[in-house]
Amino acid sequence: MNNNQSYWDERYKQGKTGWDIGYVSTPMEDYIDQLTDKNLKILIPGGGNSYEAEYLFENGFRNVYIADISSIPLNNLAERVPSFPKENLLHIDFFDLDDSFDLILEQTFFCALEPILRNRYVDKVYDLLKPNGKIVGLLFNIPLNSDEPPFGGNKDAYIPLFEDKFIIDKMEMAYNSIPPREGNELFIKLQKK
Repeated sequence: MNNNQSYWDERYKQGKTGWDIGYVSTPMEDYIDQLTDKNLKILIPGGGNSYEAEYLFENGFRNVYIADISSIPLNNLAERVPSFPKENLLHIDFFDLDDSFDLILEQTFFCALEPILRNRYVDKVYDLLKPNGKIVGLLFNIPLNSDEPPFGGNKDAYIPLFEDKFIIDKMEMAYNSIPPREGNELFIKLQKK
């Protein structure tokens, strides 16, 4: 299983963090720039170094939470942004979270989970979201790996996963992906039913 702490700690220690681009991806930045309610309670699951959380915080969002099974990226964010609330850095397995959020930002976490956990992910995000809450972010739209993260997929596989519990407002090719991911990402905006 690749969803344990020691596996991810080792990935960070060895610098095997190909998903980490070192800044907020363009689709996420553009979406965040459209948010007007600074009081939204936002979760970034499997947040890693969480440049999205840093960007949100710099733009006045104070209710931002990052959950990660590895403490290494949480510590990295705490060092980069010393004023970020330490109590919002959740060193926890995503599936053990017990809280409620207005918005969940999905950026490389879903594709890091073994595909066998995807139904469980959908159930968990549904449980974590407040009524009418949303999941917004990116999913890979290419096959990728079968034996280690990242695991890919496609729109045809994702729709049946989400459609029972979420209104699929958007699930389309991202028009503003960073160049290495161009044509390989779906931008999603899903609202809890």
